Amino acid sequence: MADSRETLAAFVVGSPIRHSRSPLIHGHWLRQFGLDGSYRAIEVLPVDFQHFIASLKTDGLYRGGNVTIPHKERAFELADEPDELAEELGAANTLWLEEGLLKATNTDGYGFTANLDQRHAGWDRADRAVILGAGGASRAIIQAVRDRGVAEIHVVNRTVSRASALADRFGARVHAHPMEALGEVMAGAGLFINTTSLGMDGEAAPEIDFSTMRADAVVTDIVYVPLETPILAMAKAEGLATVDGLGMLLHQAVPGFEKWFGMRPVVDDALRALIVKDMEAHA
Repeated sequence: MADSRETLAAFVVGSPIRHSRSPLIHGHWLRQFGLDGSYRAIEVLPVDFQHFIASLKTDGLYRGGNVTIPHKERAFELADEPDELAEELGAANTLWLEEGLLKATNTDGYGFTANLDQRHAGWDRADRAVILGAGGASRAIIQAVRDRGVAEIHVVNRTVSRASALADRFGARVHAHPMEALGEVMAGAGLFINTTSLGMDGEAAPEIDFSTMRADAVVTDIVYVPLETPILAMAKAEGLATVDGLGMLLHQAVPGFEKWFGMRPVVDDALRALIVKDMEAHA
């Protein structure tokens, strides 16, 4: 039988996992609240993931944890009770044990909207949003933007069939377009979101004309290394408001910490500075 110290523990599981900053985030909050708990990064290969999930209910070592690439879809499938968000997405990133059942949700969309709420309140007044990319990262963002009431959501992707699949999944307000239509759908848009890896780690990004967006438009990027991506730099050069992607990482961690440790943390300047310092040390 695990003692109380052992059970005040959570994890992040993925493969690879060595570059995860989640232990830094949760470690900061554990110290802030003075909690005698732990949060560990665990490398688990896909072939071993089902066994890992089964052991959560029998070992009693963890209250729950985060799930990252490549296990989010499998985590949803193996959970006893995924919530409505996870059901629609078909993916889970947050797990917790409750009355012997493994429950699941997805906090990526919450992290995305909370970041924008904190750094540019009023972003959701946009009538039209343009989302670049139709990969796994775009799902939760489309869902979150739709649920905040944005009337038109235009998903632009090189392979238009992938964008069409997302339009089918998320309903009539979501429209699919090929890359050639990017300029057309950006005209008059109030929100632009990059969900691709373009511009990550100093890589180049194609030129995008932000001049036709609304003067009060907001441009954001889920890439956060570097903090100012080429896409954000282009938008800033046109005088548009920009929001970097680091806050999404920080805010998506909040609901899980509350589930496992019983306290609701706040994403503040001290946490952001801690993660930025770590990013600079590993640049």
